[in-house]
Amino acid sequence: MQILLIILAAAVSAGTIIYGVKAMKNGKKGNVRKAVITTISAFGLIMLGAVISTIFGGNAFAETAAQTAETAKASMGLGEGLKYLSAALCTAIATLATAKAVSSVGSSAVGAVSEDPSLLGKTLIFVGMAEGIAIYGMIISILILFA
Repeated sequence: MQILLIILAAAVSAGTIIYGVKAMKNGKKGNVRKAVITTISAFGLIMLGAVISTIFGGNAFAETAAQTAETAKASMGLGEGLKYLSAALCTAIATLATAKAVSSVGSSAVGAVSEDPSLLGKTLIFVGMAEGIAIYGMIISILILFA
């Protein structure tokens, strides 16, 4: 039940964003305060239902004590968890750095190509070099996971 309420809340949020983008593209005018209050109240009611369901409802995935003890013995330790966390952070930070680099290099490349179309090949090299940051982050993540 909790998962369904969280999915419903995510759907309300996504629907609101999609509707807002379409409304902005079409140039619709309206009361922004009313729209924000409506969205926040719908999202809040759904999340309140999820919290109440969590507090007063039973756990649908409850295990017996014996199954819990077996799971705890077979589970990974702190080192395994930190390994996965560091690999994820490595990939995430490299991807964010790539986004920043490609945005600045790409916009400069478009400006240069608009002035002199013969520079297209040279500017693509610089954009590719900026994208190399993500590849390096992925390689380091793979090394962290398998070494």
